[in-house]
Amino acid sequence: MTTLSSSVADSALPQASKHDHQHCVNAALNTAMQVCSARSVQLTPIRRQVLELIWESHKAVKAYDLLDKIKPLQNAAKPATIYRALDFLIEQGLIHRIESLNAFIGCCCSNEQHEQLLLICKICAEVEERPAAKVMRAIAEEIGSAGFVVHSKAVEIQGICARCATA
Repeated sequence: MTTLSSSVADSALPQASKHDHQHCVNAALNTAMQVCSARSVQLTPIRRQVLELIWESHKAVKAYDLLDKIKPLQNAAKPATIYRALDFLIEQGLIHRIESLNAFIGCCCSNEQHEQLLLICKICAEVEERPAAKVMRAIAEEIGSAGFVVHSKAVEIQGICARCATA
């Protein structure tokens, strides 16, 4: 079975002419099922639907936009329903919260522990998750030298993606 790590990361992020986004969605759902099964937690229908909606694109999505999209599928859905599903998906490492946008994005390597470097395009709004091991090591050294105890670490950089810069 293909993992998200190999499917999404190898192809980087979408290049409009050759990107098969349905492959990203299918890989994300397969990985979610594997992760949940391995951890003996439930990927309930509502959690799965929220994950699918997040993976509709590589753009960050806000909780209330998810609520608007899920209402036709789950008539009784309320903000708390969405936030509980988001909390679960974050806890399982299946999605990331983008603090600067107060939005969410699917995780391209849910099946492994990692830190996040998120590149956010201000033009097309796509978000690319990069491993950036050297950058994260340098940040870890700085944090260590400060004696700071980290709760979570994500680096968000806003700018213009390569595709938009050349358009």
